[in-house]
Amino acid sequence: MINSVVLMGRLCADPELRTTTSGREVCSIRLAVDRTFVPQGQERQADFINCTAWGSTAAFINRYFAKGSMIAITGRIQTRAYEDRDGNKRNAFEVVIDQASFTGSRNETGTRNDYSPQPSAPQQEQAAYSTAAPSDFEVISDDEDLPF
Repeated sequence: MINSVVLMGRLCADPELRTTTSGREVCSIRLAVDRTFVPQGQERQADFINCTAWGSTAAFINRYFAKGSMIAITGRIQTRAYEDRDGNKRNAFEVVIDQASFTGSRNETGTRNDYSPQPSAPQQEQAAYSTAAPSDFEVISDDEDLPF
């Protein structure tokens, strides 16, 4: 059996972090995910999906994401049955998050706290290349056969 979900969208509100009576952190978010198909003459639609993260993933989401932040998650669908206030039986589904990742640029992400890890050596070299002038590079002709 396979139960795997991959989503990328924006948070509809700030994450809600709680702690269980046993001391475990749990974070709830609502994710707006655009639909890829837009019927002609209609506006783009989105699905609003409830998601829950536990433990260190919950703390990570709460610390670095806020309303409007773009986030990518992987997880699984979980369903539960409950009774509403009027005694009607209802079913709910949510995505239980296994992993969460930043997406887009820092400006697009709209994170809650400034996340600025120290760049590793390869990232420092890459930054130097990104500031190079176009004249620093040579044009390679593709007129001849390639050696591979």
